[in-house]
This record gives sequence, C-alpha cells and structure tokens, in this order.
Amino acid sequence: MPRPTKKSKPYIVVFCEGESEQVYTDFLRKEFKDVASIKRPSSTGLFEEADSKFQKDKAYQGYAEVTDEIWFFFDVETKDIGSWDARMKIIKRLRSLRKRPEIKVRLLMTTGCIEYWLMLHYDMYAPSIQTVAEKQRVMERLLAKEPNYRKGDAAVTAKIAQNYPTAVINARQTVSNLRQHGLPGLEDTDERNRWLCQKCLTFSTVYEAIDFLTSLQ
Repeated sequence: MPRPTKKSKPYIVVFCEGESEQVYTDFLRKEFKDVASIKRPSSTGLFEEADSKFQKDKAYQGYAEVTDEIWFFFDVETKDIGSWDARMKIIKRLRSLRKRPEIKVRLLMTTGCIEYWLMLHYDMYAPSIQTVAEKQRVMERLLAKEPNYRKGDAAVTAKIAQNYPTAVINARQTVSNLRQHGLPGLEDTDERNRWLCQKCLTFSTVYEAIDFLTSLQ
C-alpha cells in the first residue's frame, strides 16, 4: 500500500471476511476515490488479521498516525456469538493506535451472508438467515435478479453495487426494525454492536459506511 503523502482525505483500511466483501470494497474504493482513500490487504481476514498486521507488520505500524478508520466487513452468524469479547479487545487496541482523535472502527455487518446485503440493493425484506437452507434461498433470490452473479465476481458485484442508494435505505430499515426486538439504539455504539452480533437477527449495517462516504462528497 503506497503511503499517502498528503492528508487531504480520510484514509481507511478495510479487512474483509471473504473475496465477495473484497470486490465490494473495491467498488467503494473506485466509486468514492475522490473523497476517501480506501485500502485493503490482499489477503482475507478480520480481527486477528488486523491485530497482527498493526502489531507486527512495519508497513501497517507506520500507517497508524494517518489511518482515520478501520473497517471490518463480515457476516454475523450464531457460531461467532462467543467471539465478541475477544474481538472487542482488539477493537480497543486498534482505536488507541492513534491519539486525538482515536481511529474510528466500523463494523460492516450483514446477517448470514453478503448476498443478503446485495439483495437489499433490490428489495426490502428480512427473512431468517441462519441455516444453510435459508442462506441458499437468499442466493436463489439474488440469482433471480442477477443470474450472472457468482461469489467474488468483481464485474457483476459492481453492477449490483451501483444501486447502493436503494441498499442504504433498505438496510437502514432493517436496523430500525430491530428496535421492537430490544435493540438498545440506532447509533453506532459498542453496546448496539454487541447486541447485533449476539442476537443474530436479520440486518445489515454496511449502509453506515456508505453514509459516511457520501457525507464527504
């Protein structure tokens, strides 16, 4: 990653769970290149990956002072419920890498599979997405909209992503709907994010990253 020579726009590092998240991040990097500098490692990996790179990789260590935000782009699944405390320790370490202000850490979370986030680019709906069969139904619904979709396909993902204004509206609604189930608040807080990760109801917070990027335009 080339080190920025002028602090003219926010510098964001994105850690992705899989290749599909990577290609969507690449779309955001191109779409918002005039207002933000978005970088991602070539490898996939989330919290432990970020912790390791910022502790051991000199290239990342040298970026701490110019890094404004670190994003984690991943699926929320029941198997990860017990991981919150360990992840929170890493988040706190990453925030403290830069002082005044601390690095902002955003969690770009989607229940079950990224295909649900992609479906929100077309429709607002919030089915249960926990079992393999439920995830498959989301995939089938997405394929009905975009038959050429394949995981990690950059061109098709970018085609879907062009409709991100609709996805932002729909995803915001998925989070708002959870207030009736006890969501402690709509704002991006540790308390809210813990609740979202441990309840595993259907939602996506990826819209918050796009809201931030569009606010820079």
